[in-house]
Amino acid sequence: MITLVQRVTRASVCTQDPPRQRNIELGLLVFVCAMADDTPDDVDWTANKLAGLRIFPDDDGRMNRSVLGVGGSMLVISQFTLAGDCRKGFRPSFVKAAEPATGQVLFEAVAEALQETHGVPIETGVFGASMQVELVNDGPVTIWIDSSTRGDR
Repeated sequence: MITLVQRVTRASVCTQDPPRQRNIELGLLVFVCAMADDTPDDVDWTANKLAGLRIFPDDDGRMNRSVLGVGGSMLVISQFTLAGDCRKGFRPSFVKAAEPATGQVLFEAVAEALQETHGVPIETGVFGASMQVELVNDGPVTIWIDSSTRGDR
């Protein structure tokens, strides 16, 4: 599972079909891409990593607090294009991304684990929908997390 995490002072996502808008203030904007070989272990590992990620400043200005530690929330959005392989030619290949049905199950499992297991307040985009995302990246801080690089694989 690949996630792209941005520390934000605010973020929003809007869809036309179905019409929906979700917003957060201080927190993390998290783009999630389920890969074809992802398992429930990847879901658990990813949710745990996201909930505990210490990228907010402490009183000394050091990145030492998690989203829960600062009273923040997460806006979690599916984004299969993170699987884009651009090594050949100019058109990205997405063959390593999970099939849509599996990707949706894994995406929803990450969102549920963040909220139910870790107690993170979340909002989500709409899986598979065309979305417009707005954000104010704070720092800027942007982190790439890939569960395939975890030590137990």
